[in-house]
Amino acid sequence: MSQAGEVQEIRGRSRSQTITGVALFAALALVLNLSHIQVPAPYAPFLIYEFWEVPIIVCLFIFGFYASLAASTINTIVLLLVNPGSLASGPIYNLIAVTVTLLAIILGHRFSSGAKLKISLEILVSTVLAIILRTAVMIFVNYSLLPFPPPLGFDLGHSADLVALPAIAFFNATLALYTVPLGFAGLRAVSKRLHFRLAYPVSSTRLKN
Repeated sequence: MSQAGEVQEIRGRSRSQTITGVALFAALALVLNLSHIQVPAPYAPFLIYEFWEVPIIVCLFIFGFYASLAASTINTIVLLLVNPGSLASGPIYNLIAVTVTLLAIILGHRFSSGAKLKISLEILVSTVLAIILRTAVMIFVNYSLLPFPPPLGFDLGHSADLVALPAIAFFNATLALYTVPLGFAGLRAVSKRLHFRLAYPVSSTRLKN
């Protein structure tokens, strides 16, 4: 994906609209993050199911990859300062995970648009790609970083790290399983109120299918 391609895709929307959109969706993500609307994973309570990625995914469709990455980065910076969680660098792990998810959705969207798939199939393709790519990348990230001492990791030995990896893999897979479809649902809810072209357009006909 080239930056020039994205700029061409979103022509017709002003820079001020994009900046406002980034601020809005970053704020929504922060509200969801700081309001503690979350569920600890029953199999590993240190892993938390949350919903803050949903507005970031909606931002992707409306304003593009760079805007959604900016919104996610703002969210990460604020969390690092005020609420990093049990691991000081945890928000950075989240930023990596959500970035991979966004790229997977873009791949799913481009494949589905080229193949003229119904929106239900695009959701399926994007979700499956997000599950596979996010899980694979985060296994590598956690395996590489968790053995380091805080704030980068938990100072786990590689043997303990290997024990935790299946739970981490399952967590990332199941998180993508609900956040991607919810992102599409959020897009459907707001798309009728927009008066400019989406960065990654889903036609009204496909959106209703």
